[in-house]
Amino acid sequence: MTPALTFFIGLVMLVLFGWYFATDQGPRKRLLATTLMALLVAFSIVTIWPPQKKIALGLDIQGGTSFLIRLVAGDKPINKGMLDQAVEVIRKRVDYFGASEPIISPVGNDRILVQIPGLDTAKIQEARDQLSRVAKLEFRLVYPDNGERLRAIDAGKEVIPPEYRIETYKHPAEGNEKPTEERLLVKKKADLGGDRVSASNAYYGNEGWTVQLKFDGEGAKKFGQITEQYKGHRFAIVLDGLIQSAPVIRDAIYGGDAVITGRFTEEEARGLASVLENPLQTPVSIEEERSVSPTLGLDSIRASILAGLVGLAITLVCVAIYYKIPGLIANLALIINLILLIGALTMFRFVLTLPGIAGIILTIGLSVDANVLIYERLREEMALGKSLKIAVNAAYEKAFSSIFDANVTTLITAAILFWKASGPVKGFAISLTLGILASLFTALIVGRNFLGWFVDTGRLKRISMLHLISSQHINFLGKGFIACMCSLALLLAGAMAFYTRGDRNFGVDFRGGDLVTMSAPNKIDIGQVRNALQPIGFGDASIQESAQGGKSYITVRTPLNTSDKVEKQIIQTMPNAGFKVEGSERVGALVGGELAKNSLIALGLGILGILIFVTFRFELSFAVGAIVALLHDVLMTVGAFSLLGRELTLTMVGAVLTIAGYSINDTIVVYDRIREGLTSGRRGTIEQIMNESINQTLSRTILTSTVTLIPILCLFFFGGAVLRDFSLAIIIGVVVGTYSSIFIASPIVLWWTRARGGSASVLRREITQKATTANPLAQR
Repeated sequence: MTPALTFFIGLVMLVLFGWYFATDQGPRKRLLATTLMALLVAFSIVTIWPPQKKIALGLDIQGGTSFLIRLVAGDKPINKGMLDQAVEVIRKRVDYFGASEPIISPVGNDRILVQIPGLDTAKIQEARDQLSRVAKLEFRLVYPDNGERLRAIDAGKEVIPPEYRIETYKHPAEGNEKPTEERLLVKKKADLGGDRVSASNAYYGNEGWTVQLKFDGEGAKKFGQITEQYKGHRFAIVLDGLIQSAPVIRDAIYGGDAVITGRFTEEEARGLASVLENPLQTPVSIEEERSVSPTLGLDSIRASILAGLVGLAITLVCVAIYYKIPGLIANLALIINLILLIGALTMFRFVLTLPGIAGIILTIGLSVDANVLIYERLREEMALGKSLKIAVNAAYEKAFSSIFDANVTTLITAAILFWKASGPVKGFAISLTLGILASLFTALIVGRNFLGWFVDTGRLKRISMLHLISSQHINFLGKGFIACMCSLALLLAGAMAFYTRGDRNFGVDFRGGDLVTMSAPNKIDIGQVRNALQPIGFGDASIQESAQGGKSYITVRTPLNTSDKVEKQIIQTMPNAGFKVEGSERVGALVGGELAKNSLIALGLGILGILIFVTFRFELSFAVGAIVALLHDVLMTVGAFSLLGRELTLTMVGAVLTIAGYSINDTIVVYDRIREGLTSGRRGTIEQIMNESINQTLSRTILTSTVTLIPILCLFFFGGAVLRDFSLAIIIGVVVGTYSSIFIASPIVLWWTRARGGSASVLRREITQKATTANPLAQR
C-alpha cells in the first residue's frame, strides 16, 4: 500500500470520525459506525497480510543479539559528530556478518544500540571484538640506528630521546618454539595514521594469512616519502597500542600498499581487515549484551501463541455463555479489537516482542472489561423496569465515565512505561496502549451500534443473562481495619523476605553481571551443574531450571564477563548431557544502576500522573485512597516475589506498572459508583453510600477480574518459561488489586474525609462540582 493511499484512507477515516461524533443517535450514526468499522478492519487486514512478511519480529522471537555500546570520553567530551562517526563505522562493521536488516541507532548522547538478527551464538565473541575494537592503526619509526641507542640506554650511557619511548614487540611463535619478546625504541607520535587507509583485505600468502592495506592519495605520498628517507631501517606497525610487526624498509614504496603479518588465523585476518577499513575515532565499551537463539525464540513464540489462542477461546466461550446475545456481540468486538491492534502494530512498523505478545494477551481481558461494565449496568437498568431501548442507552451513558476514567489511568502508566522503558518492555507498552485505544473504539462504538441495531430493528426484544453473583449487603468498610491489618502483616512478611535476600532479589538487569541460558534434551541435574562449576569458583551461582517445548532449560547467573567460561565448563564437564547455548545476557554495573533508577522514576511518574488525574476527576481523598491502594498492590507483588524466591528483572518493571494501571482501573470503577451515589442525592451517611456502591459493583469486580485472569493464567501455564515470571506478577497483581479496590481504597477515602473533619454534605458538594465534567462524551 502506497503512502499516498494510506494518507487518503486515514483522511477519510478522520472525516468519518468527526461526522460520527457530530451526529445524533439514529440510522445515520449507525451507518457511519458500520462504515468506520468496515474500513478499519479491511485496512488492518490488508496491512497485516501476509503476516510472515509484514509483522516485524523482535530479537527475542526471531533470535539474534543486541549490544548497547557506550562511547568513552577522553580529553574531549562526546559530541554529535563523534556519535555519528561511530554509528557509521559500526554500521559498516555489522555488514561484515551479512545480517539481514540489522538495526544500528544512537541512544541518548553517548550510546549506540546494535541489533543483529539471526546471529549465531557461536559468533558472539567475534561480534564483541568487531564492535568494540577501536582499530587505531599507526605507523611509527623505530630509532634509525639498528638498536645501538637502546643498548646504550640499557648500559646507562644514553637517555631516551624525548620523542621516543621503549615498547615491547612480541614475536609470534614459530613451529614448536616459544614466543619471543623484543624491546624497541619507537616514536611516540605516529608518522602515518590509519585514517589514511582507504581499503583493506585479507589473503593467504607465503607467510600465512596477511592483511593488505591501501592508502589514499595523501597517505600513499607520505608513505613513499618515509620509506625513501628511512630505507634500511625498521618501521613499526602499531594496532591499538600493540606492535603487530616491525619490518625493515627494503626499498621506497610509492604504490600506496602495505601489509601486516602476525601469524593470523583466517577469522582474525578477515576481522582485522574489516575494522582497519572502518576505524573508530572514539574508544567504546559494550555496556549491555543480550542474545537469544532462533530455537528458543521459535519455542517461545509457539508457546505464547498457544497461550493466547487458548485464553481467547476460553474467554469467548465464557462471555457467550454468561451474557448470551450481548456476549456474542462482545466477542465480535473483541475479535475486531485484536485485528485493529495487530493492524496498528504492523502499520506503524512496531517490532513485536514476547512482552508485546503478553500485552496483546492482556488486552483480551481488558477489552472484555469494558463490555462487562456496560452489561452489568444494563442488567440494573432493566431491573428498574425500563424498556430495552432506554435501558441500553442508559447503560452506555452511565458506564461511559467508568470506562473512560479507568482506561485513561491505565494509559498514563502505559505512556510512562513507553517513555522510560527500553528494548522488549517498550514493545509491551506499545501493545498495551494500542490495545486500550482499540478496546475503547470497539466497546463504545462497535458494540454499542451492533446492540443498538438489534434492539431498534426489533430483532432483539428481550435480553436474558446469567446472574451468578447477586447483589449483597456486606459491610465492607466495617471490615476495613481487619483487612488493613492483614495487608500490613503480609507486607511486613514480604519486606522481611526482601531484606533477607538482599541483592538476590534483583536480576542481572539491575545488579549487572552475566546470565546464560542453556538447553538439554533430557532433564537436567542441577547438582551436577553445580559440581561442574565448582572448579572455576561458581559452585554457588544462582541456577534456575524450567521446561519448554519438550526441552529442559537452565539459567545460570554469574559475575560480569564470566558467561563464556561458564558455558565452556558446563559443556566440557557434562558432554553426554547435550547442552546447547540458547541465550545470554551481559549487563554492566553502570547500565544496571541506570535501569534501576529509570524504573523507580517511571513508577514515581506513574503515581504522580494518576494522583493528578484522579484528583481532577474526583477529589483529593479519592486520589489518596487510589495511591495507597496502588502502592499496596505494587509492594504486595514485589513482596510475593521475594517470598517465592523470584528475581526482579526489567520485564518485571512492565508487569509492576501494568499492575499499577490495573489497580487504578479497578479502583476507579468503585469510585465512579460512589461518586454517582453522592451526586444523585441518595440518602445516608458516607459509609452507607460507599458500602452500597461497593456491593453494587461487586459482581462486575469479580467478573472482570476473572476474565482478565483467564488469558493471563493461560500465559502462565502455556506461555513458556520466558514469560512465566511476567505472567505470575500480573496474576498476583490482579488478585491483590481486586482485593484492594474493595478493602483498601474505599476505607482510606472514608478515613481521610473524617480526619480532615469533612462530612457527607461537604464531600457531596466537592464531588458534585467535579462531576460536572465527568461525562462529556457519554452521548456519543
